[in-house]
Amino acid sequence: MIDKLIILLYLLLMVGAGYLGMRRSRTSEDFTVAGRRLGPFMYTSAMSTVVLGAASTVGGVSLGYQYGISGMVLVLSLAIGIAAIGVLFAGRLFRSGVYTVPDAMSRRFGRPSGVLSSVIVVFYTLMVGVGQIIGIGTVLTVVFDIPPTTAAFIGWATIMLYSVAGGMWSITLTDVVQFMVKTLGVFAVLLPLVVHKAGGFSAMRAELPGRFFSPTGIGMSTIGAYFLLFFFGFMIDQGNWQRLLTARSEKVARWGAIVSGLYCALYGLAGALIGTAGRVVLPHLANPDDAYARISSLVLPVGLFGLVMAAALAASMSTASGLLIGASTVLTNDVLRPLGGRRLSSVRANRITLFAVGLVALAVSYAVDSVVGAVTVAADLLAAALLVPVVGAMFWRRSTAVAAIGGVLAGSTVCVAFMAISGLYANEPVMYGMAAALVVFVTLTLVTRPDPAVAGLAFEELPDSAGVRDAVGVPAAQAVPSAPSA
Repeated sequence: MIDKLIILLYLLLMVGAGYLGMRRSRTSEDFTVAGRRLGPFMYTSAMSTVVLGAASTVGGVSLGYQYGISGMVLVLSLAIGIAAIGVLFAGRLFRSGVYTVPDAMSRRFGRPSGVLSSVIVVFYTLMVGVGQIIGIGTVLTVVFDIPPTTAAFIGWATIMLYSVAGGMWSITLTDVVQFMVKTLGVFAVLLPLVVHKAGGFSAMRAELPGRFFSPTGIGMSTIGAYFLLFFFGFMIDQGNWQRLLTARSEKVARWGAIVSGLYCALYGLAGALIGTAGRVVLPHLANPDDAYARISSLVLPVGLFGLVMAAALAASMSTASGLLIGASTVLTNDVLRPLGGRRLSSVRANRITLFAVGLVALAVSYAVDSVVGAVTVAADLLAAALLVPVVGAMFWRRSTAVAAIGGVLAGSTVCVAFMAISGLYANEPVMYGMAAALVVFVTLTLVTRPDPAVAGLAFEELPDSAGVRDAVGVPAAQAVPSAPSA
Protein backbone atom coordinates (compact mmCIF):
# COMPACT_ATOMS: atom_id res chain seq x y z
CA MET A 1 0.00 0.00 0.00
CA ILE A 2 2.87 2.41 0.77
CA ASP A 3 4.40 1.78 -2.67
CA LYS A 4 1.02 2.38 -4.33
CA LEU A 5 0.54 5.63 -2.39
CA ILE A 6 3.96 6.85 -3.53
CA ILE A 7 3.01 6.20 -7.17
CA LEU A 8 -0.35 7.94 -6.73
CA LEU A 9 1.30 10.95 -5.08
CA TYR A 10 3.75 11.11 -7.96
CA LEU A 11 0.91 11.13 -10.53
CA LEU A 12 -0.90 13.86 -8.57
CA LEU A 13 2.31 15.88 -8.46
CA MET A 14 2.49 15.71 -12.25
CA VAL A 15 -1.07 17.05 -12.53
CA GLY A 16 -0.20 19.85 -10.09
CA ALA A 17 2.78 20.81 -12.23
CA GLY A 18 0.40 20.98 -15.19
CA TYR A 19 -1.71 23.55 -13.35
CA LEU A 20 1.34 25.71 -12.61
CA GLY A 21 2.43 25.44 -16.24
CA MET A 22 -1.03 26.50 -17.44
CA ARG A 23 -0.69 29.77 -15.53
CA ARG A 24 2.54 30.53 -17.42
CA SER A 25 1.38 29.53 -20.92
CA ARG A 26 -0.13 32.72 -22.27
CA THR A 27 1.29 32.67 -25.81
CA SER A 28 2.05 30.06 -28.46
CA GLU A 29 5.76 30.50 -27.74
CA ASP A 30 5.13 29.82 -24.05
CA PHE A 31 3.23 26.67 -24.97
CA THR A 32 5.75 25.26 -27.47
CA VAL A 33 9.16 26.37 -26.14
CA ALA A 34 8.43 27.59 -22.57
CA GLY A 35 8.86 31.20 -23.67
CA ARG A 36 12.60 30.56 -24.28
CA ARG A 37 13.27 31.44 -20.64
CA LEU A 38 14.84 28.36 -19.00
CA GLY A 39 18.00 28.74 -16.95
CA PRO A 40 20.82 26.18 -16.70
CA PHE A 41 19.29 23.80 -14.13
CA MET A 42 15.77 23.58 -15.58
CA TYR A 43 17.10 23.39 -19.12
CA THR A 44 19.65 20.66 -18.34
CA SER A 45 16.99 18.67 -16.46
CA ALA A 46 14.62 18.91 -19.44
CA MET A 47 17.30 17.92 -21.97
CA SER A 48 18.31 14.94 -19.84
CA THR A 49 14.81 13.59 -19.35
CA VAL A 50 14.09 13.58 -23.10
CA VAL A 51 17.00 11.11 -23.46
CA LEU A 52 16.21 8.92 -20.50
CA GLY A 53 12.97 7.24 -21.49
CA ALA A 54 11.86 3.64 -21.11
CA ALA A 55 14.49 2.42 -23.59
CA SER A 56 17.29 4.08 -21.62
CA THR A 57 16.02 2.98 -18.20
CA VAL A 58 14.28 -0.40 -18.54
CA GLY A 59 16.09 -1.18 -21.79
CA GLY A 60 19.48 -0.09 -20.45
CA VAL A 61 19.15 -2.43 -17.46
CA SER A 62 18.03 -5.22 -19.80
CA LEU A 63 21.12 -4.79 -22.00
CA GLY A 64 23.32 -4.74 -18.90
CA TYR A 65 21.71 -8.00 -17.76
CA GLN A 66 22.51 -9.60 -21.11
CA TYR A 67 25.90 -8.09 -22.01
CA GLY A 68 27.36 -6.37 -18.95
CA ILE A 69 28.83 -2.88 -18.94
CA SER A 70 28.85 -2.70 -22.75
CA GLY A 71 25.06 -2.57 -22.47
CA MET A 72 25.49 1.16 -21.81
CA VAL A 73 26.28 1.74 -25.52
CA LEU A 74 22.65 2.52 -26.41
CA VAL A 75 22.37 5.31 -23.83
CA LEU A 76 25.94 6.45 -24.59
CA SER A 77 25.01 6.93 -28.25
CA LEU A 78 22.03 9.04 -27.19
CA ALA A 79 24.20 10.99 -24.76
CA ILE A 80 26.76 11.86 -27.45
CA GLY A 81 23.89 12.83 -29.76
CA ILE A 82 22.36 15.25 -27.24
CA ALA A 83 25.76 16.87 -26.63
CA ALA A 84 26.33 17.16 -30.38
CA ILE A 85 23.05 19.05 -30.78
CA GLY A 86 24.35 21.73 -28.44
CA VAL A 87 27.75 21.95 -30.11
CA LEU A 88 26.61 21.86 -33.75
CA PHE A 89 23.07 23.24 -33.85
CA ALA A 90 22.51 25.60 -30.91
CA GLY A 91 23.97 28.68 -32.58
CA ARG A 92 22.20 28.28 -35.91
CA LEU A 93 18.84 27.38 -34.40
CA PHE A 94 18.94 30.26 -31.93
CA ARG A 95 19.92 32.84 -34.52
CA SER A 96 17.35 31.61 -37.04
CA GLY A 97 14.41 31.11 -34.65
CA VAL A 98 13.71 27.66 -36.14
CA TYR A 99 12.37 25.07 -33.69
CA THR A 100 11.01 22.33 -35.92
CA VAL A 101 12.90 20.05 -38.30
CA PRO A 102 10.41 20.62 -41.17
CA ASP A 103 10.75 24.39 -40.75
CA ALA A 104 14.51 24.06 -41.29
CA MET A 105 13.81 22.18 -44.51
CA SER A 106 11.17 24.68 -45.65
CA ARG A 107 13.39 27.71 -45.12
CA ARG A 108 16.17 26.35 -47.31
CA PHE A 109 14.24 24.26 -49.82
CA GLY A 110 10.61 25.43 -49.93
CA ARG A 111 7.32 24.12 -48.59
CA PRO A 112 7.18 20.73 -50.43
CA SER A 113 10.30 19.54 -48.62
CA GLY A 114 8.81 20.75 -45.33
CA VAL A 115 5.58 18.83 -45.86
CA LEU A 116 7.49 15.68 -46.83
CA SER A 117 9.71 15.87 -43.77
CA SER A 118 6.67 16.62 -41.57
CA VAL A 119 5.19 13.22 -42.45
CA ILE A 120 8.36 11.41 -41.37
CA VAL A 121 8.87 13.48 -38.21
CA VAL A 122 5.25 13.10 -37.04
CA PHE A 123 5.32 9.34 -37.70
CA TYR A 124 8.56 8.96 -35.77
CA THR A 125 7.56 11.05 -32.76
CA LEU A 126 4.10 9.49 -32.60
CA MET A 127 5.31 5.89 -32.71
CA VAL A 128 8.06 6.38 -30.14
CA GLY A 129 5.47 8.13 -27.95
CA VAL A 130 3.22 5.09 -28.30
CA GLY A 131 6.07 2.93 -27.06
CA GLN A 132 6.38 5.09 -23.95
CA ILE A 133 2.62 4.81 -23.25
CA ILE A 134 2.87 1.03 -23.45
CA GLY A 135 5.87 1.17 -21.08
CA ILE A 136 3.90 3.27 -18.59
CA GLY A 137 1.08 0.74 -18.71
CA THR A 138 3.52 -2.08 -18.00
CA VAL A 139 4.84 -0.39 -14.83
CA LEU A 140 1.38 0.48 -13.50
CA THR A 141 0.18 -3.07 -14.21
CA VAL A 142 3.00 -4.45 -12.03
CA VAL A 143 2.34 -2.04 -9.15
CA PHE A 144 -1.47 -2.01 -9.08
CA ASP A 145 -2.29 -5.41 -10.63
CA ILE A 146 -4.73 -3.91 -13.13
CA PRO A 147 -5.31 -4.73 -16.83
CA PRO A 148 -2.67 -3.29 -19.21
CA THR A 149 -5.27 -1.25 -21.14
CA THR A 150 -6.51 0.39 -17.94
CA ALA A 151 -2.96 1.05 -16.79
CA ALA A 152 -2.00 2.60 -20.14
CA PHE A 153 -5.08 4.84 -20.02
CA ILE A 154 -4.22 6.10 -16.52
CA GLY A 155 -0.68 6.96 -17.61
CA TRP A 156 -1.92 8.56 -20.84
CA ALA A 157 -4.57 10.61 -19.03
CA THR A 158 -1.97 11.97 -16.60
CA ILE A 159 0.32 12.99 -19.45
CA MET A 160 -2.55 14.65 -21.30
CA LEU A 161 -3.71 16.58 -18.23
CA TYR A 162 -0.41 18.28 -17.58
CA SER A 163 0.73 18.56 -21.22
CA VAL A 164 -2.47 20.01 -22.66
CA ALA A 165 -2.88 22.35 -19.69
CA GLY A 166 0.47 24.10 -19.90
CA GLY A 167 2.37 22.73 -22.88
CA MET A 168 6.16 22.96 -22.64
CA TRP A 169 6.01 24.91 -19.37
CA SER A 170 4.12 22.07 -17.69
CA ILE A 171 6.35 19.46 -19.34
CA THR A 172 9.45 21.31 -18.15
CA LEU A 173 8.21 21.58 -14.57
CA THR A 174 7.39 17.86 -14.55
CA ASP A 175 10.76 17.16 -16.16
CA VAL A 176 12.55 18.78 -13.22
CA VAL A 177 10.62 16.57 -10.78
CA GLN A 178 11.19 13.50 -12.97
CA PHE A 179 14.90 14.30 -13.28
CA MET A 180 15.28 14.35 -9.49
CA VAL A 181 13.19 11.19 -9.03
CA LYS A 182 15.26 9.31 -11.64
CA THR A 183 18.55 10.54 -10.21
CA LEU A 184 17.60 9.56 -6.67
CA GLY A 185 15.94 6.27 -7.63
CA VAL A 186 18.70 4.97 -9.92
CA PHE A 187 21.95 6.43 -8.57
CA ALA A 188 21.26 6.72 -4.85
CA VAL A 189 18.94 3.76 -4.25
CA LEU A 190 18.87 0.94 -6.81
CA LEU A 191 22.52 0.90 -7.96
CA PRO A 192 24.22 0.68 -4.53
CA LEU A 193 21.66 -1.78 -3.13
CA VAL A 194 21.80 -4.26 -6.02
CA VAL A 195 25.62 -4.14 -6.17
CA HIS A 196 25.68 -4.82 -2.42
CA LYS A 197 23.20 -7.68 -2.87
CA ALA A 198 25.49 -9.17 -5.54
CA GLY A 199 28.44 -9.10 -3.12
CA GLY A 200 30.24 -6.08 -4.54
CA PHE A 201 32.24 -5.63 -7.73
CA SER A 202 34.85 -8.27 -6.83
CA ALA A 203 32.15 -10.93 -6.37
CA MET A 204 30.51 -9.86 -9.64
CA ARG A 205 33.83 -10.30 -11.49
CA ALA A 206 34.33 -13.73 -9.95
CA GLU A 207 30.78 -14.85 -10.78
CA LEU A 208 30.37 -13.60 -14.35
CA PRO A 209 32.32 -14.24 -17.58
CA GLY A 210 34.95 -11.69 -18.58
CA ARG A 211 32.86 -10.41 -21.51
CA PHE A 212 30.49 -8.79 -18.99
CA PHE A 213 33.25 -6.33 -18.12
CA SER A 214 34.48 -5.67 -21.64
CA PRO A 215 33.47 -2.33 -23.24
CA THR A 216 32.89 -4.18 -26.53
CA GLY A 217 31.18 -7.26 -25.13
CA ILE A 218 27.92 -6.45 -26.91
CA GLY A 219 29.69 -6.71 -30.28
CA MET A 220 31.24 -4.11 -32.59
CA SER A 221 28.47 -4.50 -35.18
CA THR A 222 25.83 -3.68 -32.57
CA ILE A 223 27.87 -0.74 -31.29
CA GLY A 224 28.13 0.60 -34.86
CA ALA A 225 24.42 0.13 -35.49
CA TYR A 226 23.43 1.90 -32.24
CA PHE A 227 25.75 4.79 -33.08
CA LEU A 228 24.33 5.19 -36.58
CA LEU A 229 20.73 4.94 -35.48
CA PHE A 230 20.70 6.77 -32.16
CA PHE A 231 23.55 9.28 -32.45
CA PHE A 232 22.66 10.55 -35.92
CA GLY A 233 18.93 10.08 -35.47
CA PHE A 234 18.91 11.91 -32.15
CA MET A 235 20.54 14.98 -33.69
CA ILE A 236 17.42 15.55 -35.80
CA ASP A 237 14.87 14.42 -33.21
CA GLN A 238 12.08 17.03 -33.05
CA GLY A 239 11.76 16.71 -29.28
CA ASN A 240 15.43 17.59 -28.84
CA TRP A 241 15.26 20.60 -31.14
CA GLN A 242 12.23 21.91 -29.29
CA ARG A 243 13.89 21.50 -25.89
CA LEU A 244 17.01 23.26 -27.20
CA LEU A 245 14.98 26.40 -27.93
CA THR A 246 13.60 26.53 -24.38
CA ALA A 247 16.97 27.83 -23.13
CA ARG A 248 17.16 31.53 -22.33
CA SER A 249 20.38 32.02 -24.32
CA GLU A 250 22.59 30.32 -26.88
CA LYS A 251 25.25 29.79 -24.21
CA VAL A 252 22.83 28.01 -21.89
CA ALA A 253 21.59 25.87 -24.79
CA ARG A 254 25.09 24.81 -25.83
CA TRP A 255 26.65 24.10 -22.45
CA GLY A 256 23.46 22.67 -20.96
CA ALA A 257 23.30 20.10 -23.78
CA ILE A 258 26.94 19.12 -23.14
CA VAL A 259 26.33 18.71 -19.40
CA SER A 260 23.17 16.74 -20.18
CA GLY A 261 25.19 14.42 -22.42
CA LEU A 262 27.69 13.77 -19.61
CA TYR A 263 24.89 13.07 -17.12
CA CYS A 264 23.15 10.70 -19.53
CA ALA A 265 26.38 8.79 -20.16
CA LEU A 266 26.71 8.22 -16.39
CA TYR A 267 23.05 7.18 -16.25
CA GLY A 268 23.72 4.63 -19.00
CA LEU A 269 26.67 3.22 -17.05
CA ALA A 270 24.54 3.00 -13.90
CA GLY A 271 21.81 1.10 -15.76
CA ALA A 272 24.33 -1.33 -17.24
CA LEU A 273 25.87 -1.96 -13.80
CA ILE A 274 22.43 -2.56 -12.29
CA GLY A 275 21.74 -5.14 -15.00
CA THR A 276 25.18 -6.75 -14.52
CA ALA A 277 24.64 -7.07 -10.76
CA GLY A 278 21.14 -8.36 -11.44
CA ARG A 279 22.62 -11.18 -13.52
CA VAL A 280 24.34 -12.38 -10.33
CA VAL A 281 21.31 -12.20 -8.01
CA LEU A 282 18.74 -13.32 -10.64
CA PRO A 283 20.69 -15.46 -13.11
CA HIS A 284 17.80 -17.19 -14.90
CA LEU A 285 15.28 -14.57 -16.00
CA ALA A 286 13.24 -15.78 -18.95
CA ASN A 287 12.77 -12.22 -20.27
CA PRO A 288 15.67 -9.77 -19.78
CA ASP A 289 13.23 -6.86 -20.19
CA ASP A 290 11.80 -7.81 -16.79
CA ALA A 291 15.18 -7.24 -15.13
CA TYR A 292 14.47 -3.68 -13.90
CA ALA A 293 11.20 -4.56 -12.15
CA ARG A 294 12.38 -7.97 -10.87
CA ILE A 295 15.66 -6.60 -9.49
CA SER A 296 13.81 -3.74 -7.81
CA SER A 297 11.27 -6.02 -6.16
CA LEU A 298 14.07 -8.31 -4.89
CA VAL A 299 16.47 -5.79 -3.35
CA LEU A 300 14.29 -2.84 -2.33
CA PRO A 301 12.24 -2.49 0.86
CA VAL A 302 8.72 -1.11 0.94
CA GLY A 303 8.69 2.59 0.07
CA LEU A 304 11.95 2.54 -1.85
CA PHE A 305 10.39 0.11 -4.32
CA GLY A 306 7.67 2.67 -4.95
CA LEU A 307 10.30 5.37 -5.51
CA VAL A 308 12.20 3.28 -8.05
CA MET A 309 8.98 2.37 -9.88
CA ALA A 310 8.18 6.09 -9.93
CA ALA A 311 11.60 6.59 -11.54
CA ALA A 312 10.61 4.17 -14.30
CA LEU A 313 7.33 6.04 -14.74
CA ALA A 314 9.20 9.33 -14.81
CA ALA A 315 11.46 8.06 -17.57
CA SER A 316 8.56 7.07 -19.79
CA MET A 317 6.30 10.04 -19.02
CA SER A 318 8.94 12.71 -19.65
CA THR A 319 9.88 11.18 -23.00
CA ALA A 320 6.27 10.57 -24.03
CA SER A 321 5.16 14.13 -23.26
CA GLY A 322 8.13 15.60 -25.12
CA LEU A 323 7.48 13.46 -28.17
CA LEU A 324 3.76 14.14 -28.30
CA ILE A 325 4.19 17.90 -28.05
CA GLY A 326 6.88 17.60 -30.73
CA ALA A 327 4.44 15.91 -33.09
CA SER A 328 1.69 18.44 -32.36
CA THR A 329 4.06 21.39 -32.84
CA VAL A 330 5.11 20.13 -36.27
CA LEU A 331 1.47 19.66 -37.27
CA THR A 332 0.47 23.10 -35.99
CA ASN A 333 3.52 25.07 -37.13
CA ASP A 334 4.43 23.38 -40.41
CA VAL A 335 1.21 21.85 -41.74
CA LEU A 336 -1.85 23.67 -40.36
CA ARG A 337 -0.54 27.22 -39.81
CA PRO A 338 0.42 27.81 -43.45
CA LEU A 339 -3.14 26.80 -44.36
CA GLY A 340 -5.05 28.65 -41.67
CA GLY A 341 -2.91 31.67 -40.83
CA ARG A 342 -2.41 33.26 -37.41
CA ARG A 343 -5.57 31.83 -35.88
CA LEU A 344 -3.81 28.45 -35.82
CA SER A 345 -0.90 29.92 -33.86
CA SER A 346 -2.93 30.40 -30.67
CA VAL A 347 -2.50 28.47 -27.44
CA ARG A 348 -5.98 27.00 -27.97
CA ALA A 349 -5.01 25.61 -31.40
CA ASN A 350 -1.85 24.09 -29.90
CA ARG A 351 -3.86 22.47 -27.12
CA ILE A 352 -6.42 20.99 -29.51
CA THR A 353 -3.71 19.59 -31.78
CA LEU A 354 -1.78 18.12 -28.85
CA PHE A 355 -4.91 16.42 -27.49
CA ALA A 356 -5.73 15.02 -30.95
CA VAL A 357 -2.20 13.63 -31.30
CA GLY A 358 -2.53 12.10 -27.85
CA LEU A 359 -5.80 10.38 -28.78
CA VAL A 360 -4.17 8.86 -31.86
CA ALA A 361 -1.24 7.65 -29.76
CA LEU A 362 -3.59 6.02 -27.23
CA ALA A 363 -5.57 4.31 -29.99
CA VAL A 364 -2.39 2.96 -31.62
CA SER A 365 -1.13 1.70 -28.25
CA TYR A 366 -4.35 -0.33 -27.92
CA ALA A 367 -4.22 -1.58 -31.50
CA VAL A 368 -0.77 -3.20 -31.43
CA ASP A 369 0.60 -5.97 -29.28
CA SER A 370 4.18 -4.73 -29.64
CA VAL A 371 5.30 -1.41 -31.00
CA VAL A 372 9.00 -2.33 -31.23
CA GLY A 373 8.84 -3.02 -34.97
CA ALA A 374 7.01 0.23 -35.74
CA VAL A 375 9.43 2.24 -33.58
CA THR A 376 12.38 0.64 -35.35
CA VAL A 377 10.94 1.49 -38.76
CA ALA A 378 10.27 5.08 -37.64
CA ALA A 379 13.77 5.58 -36.21
CA ASP A 380 15.44 4.08 -39.29
CA LEU A 381 13.37 6.29 -41.59
CA LEU A 382 14.13 9.42 -39.60
CA ALA A 383 17.91 8.95 -39.77
CA ALA A 384 18.04 7.54 -43.31
CA ALA A 385 15.71 10.09 -44.90
CA LEU A 386 16.30 13.36 -43.05
CA LEU A 387 19.79 13.52 -41.56
CA VAL A 388 21.64 14.38 -44.78
CA PRO A 389 19.11 16.96 -46.10
CA VAL A 390 18.79 18.68 -42.70
CA VAL A 391 22.55 18.95 -42.26
CA GLY A 392 22.78 20.18 -45.86
CA ALA A 393 20.11 22.81 -45.19
CA MET A 394 22.01 24.17 -42.20
CA PHE A 395 25.64 23.94 -43.33
CA TRP A 396 25.83 23.84 -47.16
CA ARG A 397 24.69 27.08 -48.79
CA ARG A 398 24.96 25.53 -52.24
CA SER A 399 22.38 22.79 -51.50
CA THR A 400 19.17 22.77 -53.54
CA ALA A 401 15.54 21.78 -53.10
CA VAL A 402 15.75 19.12 -55.83
CA ALA A 403 18.62 17.53 -53.91
CA ALA A 404 16.72 17.67 -50.62
CA ILE A 405 13.58 15.98 -51.96
CA GLY A 406 15.68 13.47 -53.92
CA GLY A 407 17.72 12.68 -50.80
CA VAL A 408 14.62 12.15 -48.66
CA LEU A 409 13.02 9.86 -51.24
CA ALA A 410 16.23 7.92 -51.92
CA GLY A 411 17.00 7.41 -48.22
CA SER A 412 13.42 6.33 -47.44
CA THR A 413 13.17 3.96 -50.40
CA VAL A 414 16.51 2.23 -49.82
CA CYS A 415 15.84 1.98 -46.07
CA VAL A 416 12.44 0.34 -46.55
CA ALA A 417 13.82 -1.97 -49.26
CA PHE A 418 16.55 -3.29 -46.97
CA MET A 419 14.04 -3.73 -44.15
CA ALA A 420 12.20 -6.10 -46.48
CA ILE A 421 15.42 -7.84 -47.54
CA SER A 422 17.40 -7.97 -44.28
CA GLY A 423 14.67 -7.67 -41.64
CA LEU A 424 13.39 -4.86 -39.42
CA TYR A 425 16.14 -5.22 -36.84
CA ALA A 426 19.09 -5.52 -39.23
CA ASN A 427 21.86 -2.92 -39.39
CA GLU A 428 21.74 -2.53 -43.18
CA PRO A 429 18.54 -0.44 -43.61
CA VAL A 430 19.76 2.69 -41.86
CA MET A 431 23.34 2.32 -43.15
CA TYR A 432 22.43 1.95 -46.81
CA GLY A 433 19.57 4.43 -46.54
CA MET A 434 21.88 7.17 -45.23
CA ALA A 435 24.48 6.34 -47.89
CA ALA A 436 21.86 6.56 -50.66
CA ALA A 437 20.57 9.89 -49.33
CA LEU A 438 24.11 11.29 -49.23
CA VAL A 439 24.98 10.21 -52.79
CA VAL A 440 21.71 11.54 -54.26
CA PHE A 441 21.81 14.77 -52.25
CA VAL A 442 25.38 15.67 -53.24
CA THR A 443 24.92 14.66 -56.89
CA LEU A 444 21.70 16.61 -57.40
CA THR A 445 23.08 19.64 -55.58
CA LEU A 446 26.01 19.75 -58.03
CA VAL A 447 23.80 19.53 -61.15
CA THR A 448 21.07 21.99 -60.07
CA ARG A 449 21.17 25.51 -58.74
CA PRO A 450 19.53 26.78 -55.57
CA ASP A 451 16.49 29.01 -55.53
CA PRO A 452 17.74 32.57 -56.25
CA ALA A 453 15.67 33.83 -53.29
CA VAL A 454 17.87 31.94 -50.80
CA ALA A 455 21.07 31.23 -52.74
CA GLY A 456 24.26 32.10 -50.88
CA LEU A 457 22.49 32.85 -47.58
CA ALA A 458 23.65 31.30 -44.34
CA PHE A 459 20.97 29.25 -42.58
CA GLU A 460 20.35 31.89 -39.93
CA GLU A 461 19.88 34.53 -42.67
CA LEU A 462 17.07 32.66 -44.40
CA PRO A 463 13.57 34.21 -44.32
CA ASP A 464 10.67 32.57 -42.51
CA SER A 465 9.46 29.52 -44.39
CA ALA A 466 6.24 31.33 -45.24
CA GLY A 467 8.36 33.71 -47.30
CA VAL A 468 10.20 31.03 -49.26
CA ARG A 469 8.57 30.22 -52.58
CA ASP A 470 7.42 26.65 -53.18
CA ALA A 471 10.12 25.90 -55.74
CA VAL A 472 11.83 22.55 -56.02
CA GLY A 473 15.03 23.70 -57.66
CA VAL A 474 16.12 24.89 -61.06
CA PRO A 475 18.09 22.70 -63.51
CA ALA A 476 21.62 24.01 -63.86
CA ALA A 477 21.31 24.59 -67.60
CA GLN A 478 18.22 26.80 -67.15
CA ALA A 479 19.18 28.55 -63.94
CA VAL A 480 19.07 32.29 -63.57
CA PRO A 481 22.20 33.94 -62.16
CA SER A 482 22.39 33.58 -58.42
CA ALA A 483 24.34 35.11 -55.59
CA PRO A 484 27.75 33.64 -54.82
CA SER A 485 27.43 30.47 -52.74
CA ALA A 486 29.78 28.76 -50.39
